[in-house]
Amino acid sequence: MLKFIKGHMETIQGIEIYPIISLLIFFIFFVVLFWWVFTAKKDYVEEVSQIPLESKNEHEL
Repeated sequence: MLKFIKGHMETIQGIEIYPIISLLIFFIFFVVLFWWVFTAKKDYVEEVSQIPLESKNEHEL
């Protein structure tokens, strides 16, 4: 099955750009994610980390 797919894909013109685009999107997404994580304000992170621990009544007030 894989040989059929690989052989079929080799006949498509310009298909080699798609893995490059996918890698760039993946890389850029994680670079931006790491940048956001390292530059996030500590107060915001602390506030968001406490949300799952709050009871339903406290959160509605």
